[in-house]
Amino acid sequence: MSPTNIGPLEPRIPDLAAALVLFTVCHAVMVRLLRRIDRVLQAREQATDGVDRQAAETRAEADAVREATLRLLADARHDAARIRQQARQEGAALVAEARAEALRECDALRAESTARIEADRAAAERELRPYVSALAHEVASRVLGEPIAPTSRTATAETR
Repeated sequence: MSPTNIGPLEPRIPDLAAALVLFTVCHAVMVRLLRRIDRVLQAREQATDGVDRQAAETRAEADAVREATLRLLADARHDAARIRQQARQEGAALVAEARAEALRECDALRAESTARIEADRAAAERELRPYVSALAHEVASRVLGEPIAPTSRTATAETR
């Protein structure tokens, strides 16, 4: 075989051998380096995916806790509303009972006062009955301006 003359690109055997050896060494180093880089990237991806999965799980758990808390709050609000309604009803019942008690006491006081006033009036009437005639003559004397002598009842009735 004759060497062909292709100019400056003419390959020389020792240069080809050196290039082949250097290529093989570079290839081996790059393969090991790329394998290591690939492992680091896979570990990084697994860590990232793991964190993403963990974040998704944590988010789902937080959502579940939030829903449970919202349900508890809704139940608590419902219970509070029920308790307020019950307190209003009990308060209204207590007010009605107090009002009824006050009305009973008022009626009792009114009846007692009316009875006492009636008794006092009757006592005053009994006490003042003997003096009515004398007081009437005195008032008549003052009105007429002349003294009127008290007369007996029978005498006055006969003169008329």
